[in-house]
Amino acid sequence: MFDLIVRGGDVLDGTGAAARRLDVGVRDGVIAALEPSLDAEAHVVVDATGRVVTPGFVDVHSHYDGQATWDEVLEPSTPHGVTTLLTGNCGVGFAPVRPDGHRALIELMEGVEDIPGAALWEGMTWGWESYAEYLDLLEGRRWSVDVGTQLAHGPVRNYVMGERSDGPSTPDDIEQMSTIVRVAIEAGAFGFSTSRTLGHKSVNGAPVPGTYAADDELQALGRAVAAAGGANFEVAGSGLAPSDDPVITAHELDWIGRLADATGLTTTFILLQCDDAPTRWRDELAAAAAWRGRGAPVLPLVAGRPFGVLWTWAVRHPFSARPSYRAVAHLPVPERLEQLRRPEVKAAILAEDDEYRDFLEQRHGERVGRTLAKCFAMVGRPDYEQPPDATLGARAERLGISPWELAYDELLADGALLLLPLYNYSDGDHDALYEQLQDPAAILGLNDGGAHSMTICDASIPTYLLTHWVRDRTRGPRIELADAVRRLTSQPADLYGLTDRGRVSVGLRADLNVIDTANLQLGMPVPVADLPAGGTRMLQGATGYDATIVAGEITRRDGVDTGARPGRLLRR
Repeated sequence: MFDLIVRGGDVLDGTGAAARRLDVGVRDGVIAALEPSLDAEAHVVVDATGRVVTPGFVDVHSHYDGQATWDEVLEPSTPHGVTTLLTGNCGVGFAPVRPDGHRALIELMEGVEDIPGAALWEGMTWGWESYAEYLDLLEGRRWSVDVGTQLAHGPVRNYVMGERSDGPSTPDDIEQMSTIVRVAIEAGAFGFSTSRTLGHKSVNGAPVPGTYAADDELQALGRAVAAAGGANFEVAGSGLAPSDDPVITAHELDWIGRLADATGLTTTFILLQCDDAPTRWRDELAAAAAWRGRGAPVLPLVAGRPFGVLWTWAVRHPFSARPSYRAVAHLPVPERLEQLRRPEVKAAILAEDDEYRDFLEQRHGERVGRTLAKCFAMVGRPDYEQPPDATLGARAERLGISPWELAYDELLADGALLLLPLYNYSDGDHDALYEQLQDPAAILGLNDGGAHSMTICDASIPTYLLTHWVRDRTRGPRIELADAVRRLTSQPADLYGLTDRGRVSVGLRADLNVIDTANLQLGMPVPVADLPAGGTRMLQGATGYDATIVAGEITRRDGVDTGARPGRLLRR
């Protein structure tokens, strides 16, 4: 007698091997049998005829550090086949923290990851100081997925250095930080993360603590991770923003490689194509490969699609600071749209000053007028690989109107969004992304679930990989389904030593997806005001996931959360 049988599906086991028609028998949360046909009874049977059965997806880059303290479902990641999440990325997090240090960490998370501070203030349940106490609190939580954590550099520096945290550290500071790192890894943190990009700032404009950390500090913290039995050191490196110092950027892979070489830690770095240096990523890939050739495990974390900003009337858009827009901004969206469709309102808004600096300009140093011309409209379906002649600038020129007027008109369509690709789209296609994904060491690791909640929804990248990259792409090469599944399962699981998952194999956890790959579809991002304090976030659903199973329990059925909460805190 099995607890659950997934019957009649084509099993992709997560290794990259071809699919096999197998029944999967589950008992006590573990895969107990894999047979061409299981002639046995089960409490629950999932008919997978005509479907693909995969391991549950492992997402190594999310920012649910605060959300995990109040939310059990952990959307927007969980609608996309994710069964394991890793938090604590990009050098930001919420532990350790002194009793008077909450504000600094919330402002840091809000500034770097664009999570509404009011939602964090209202939703988070504090009650810890040390990292071990933070893990103990999470130990008592229940989720629809498993959650693992990493220790972030920012909170550690804040805890030890206080108001000096964005300056140079002393030998005593480094010793105290190293002790915190060792204790956190011993308590169960999977690794350590730091940020070096100047584009990462607190809401008060201060850089992430650790941005300017000297080599002796970084190497000491790496040694502390290794000494405590950790295995991972993640870097959001210099070069991810136009403001980053090019001299520092040129040497970034040097200290990363030396750290990996000296400690044996698997050291990962974020790899993006930036418009100011659109071929630099190739040099970074080559440098990482050279380090690996010397035995130092340096791996790039890559994205599955362009990283950018979504604009809509309901959240953020390029007209928000104009007086005639502010006069109607208080109205519910349907009534606001009625007003915005009036010719005299449109004329007034378009005639008003556009010389304001919004968050985009502050971060990237570009005027909205210039960035607007690079935007694409998304209406009806999410298209992230549109040709250059589909930009608002190119279309507006053909129409003989301004990009501002075209943007205004496009935003009036029901459910319409404007997409501004900031990274990975310098060439107007996905070819650079494809080349990055072909690197044998590249990890799909920039989904950012829970972050940038009002401007992106990249937590849907797993579904994008299976739809656009595997099935639908027309502007270049595609990726084989078995390899796409490997990238979502065994490869990231192996990166973090999660040897009990990431494959469909007898004796491993029964984390599974049953997917109608022929009809799998990604929905449009939709703004939803469901965060604490009424905060808004972008959610992006999908159809085609018949079932998502965590530890043998069905957590989502036909895209709907079932209420099952088998997810637990993972400790390394």
